[in-house]
Amino acid sequence: MTDRRRYRPATEVAHLGRDPRRFLGAVNTPVFRASTILMPNVAALEQAARGEFPGLSYGLHGLPTVADLQHALATLEGGHAALLVPSGLTATTFPLLALAKRGEHVLVTDAVYGPTRRFCDNHLRRLGIDVSYYDPLVGGDIEREFRSNTTIVFTESPGSLTFEVLDIPAIAAVAHARGARVILDNTWATPLGFRSFEHGVDVSVHALTKYIGGHSDVLLGAIIANAETHGALQRLWTDMGITPSSDDCFLGLRGLRTLGVRLARHQASATQIASWLARRPEVREVLYPALPGDRGHALWQRDFRCASGLFGVVLQPVDPARVAKMLDGMRLFGLGWSWGGFESLMIPTWPERARTVTTWNPGGPALRLQIGLEDPQDLIEDLEDGLKRLRG
Repeated sequence: MTDRRRYRPATEVAHLGRDPRRFLGAVNTPVFRASTILMPNVAALEQAARGEFPGLSYGLHGLPTVADLQHALATLEGGHAALLVPSGLTATTFPLLALAKRGEHVLVTDAVYGPTRRFCDNHLRRLGIDVSYYDPLVGGDIEREFRSNTTIVFTESPGSLTFEVLDIPAIAAVAHARGARVILDNTWATPLGFRSFEHGVDVSVHALTKYIGGHSDVLLGAIIANAETHGALQRLWTDMGITPSSDDCFLGLRGLRTLGVRLARHQASATQIASWLARRPEVREVLYPALPGDRGHALWQRDFRCASGLFGVVLQPVDPARVAKMLDGMRLFGLGWSWGGFESLMIPTWPERARTVTTWNPGGPALRLQIGLEDPQDLIEDLEDGLKRLRG
């Protein structure tokens, strides 16, 4: 999109990151497969060796399919630039590796995605970077968690599995006053649901595997940065040779085109099903920030533009064998670790096993539901049969 007036999100996702005039009028950027890029002369080759060549010098970084998706995502979320990586986990861990230094301290939300926590505990500490966890509901009081060497605050909103909504503007205000940077895992909301950089975030990361890919057929991640942090991220990205394939980026661009309509359907169906579950006697609590009455609803309503289709459910106390019987018999809800695709999923969760500074005691077994693109009434009927099995 060469005309850079601001359009509404549904128009942006349809047009960003493509220019048919560059590729014989093709509406989609073609898949480019290339390693060697021939240089025009020795002077250009020497310029590229110094990292000063303005064009593409090697296929590892900057092929058009990759570059177009990076440009689309950065523009959509309002960041300075984006870098693509091979998975969502790479996206969450890479900025920590690029921006934190030995002797510094990193604050991480206690509701963080489990593999991100594992990276912090196993690798940041091994590199001499101290890590501590904070209550996701701390808001502006996070200042009491700061040390003289705190340089990064890692956030995730809503939190993995337990869906707490963090007060990102309050956390960012404290962090910036103390000279620290804020990283946000924004996968749940996507750039359509939460405009990170308008709320003080310095680096926004995404598992494009989820809603942006949308079809459960690609592993892909994105790191979107402001101007102050992009340089350090790009240097490590280049030095480590991290890039996804053009084929995967083509799938990312394809998914982006329908993100607006899919996300609206995910939210509408999730809201209908979450409301139905909230009225069921077998259910103790529904954890969905977009649902009125949820503990994070006020913050979600203040800061978010829309929601996705992922939420949690806490059941009334029941024998775990009954929960397994419920899940094993589901017809439309699959048992799978990912989410954000066209299909519905449901898994049991145990968030209390990971928490280190806060206690999560919901009072019953917990489930995580990904509401796909099926007819919500069919999903409700599947859940109703499952709850019958739960009751025995």
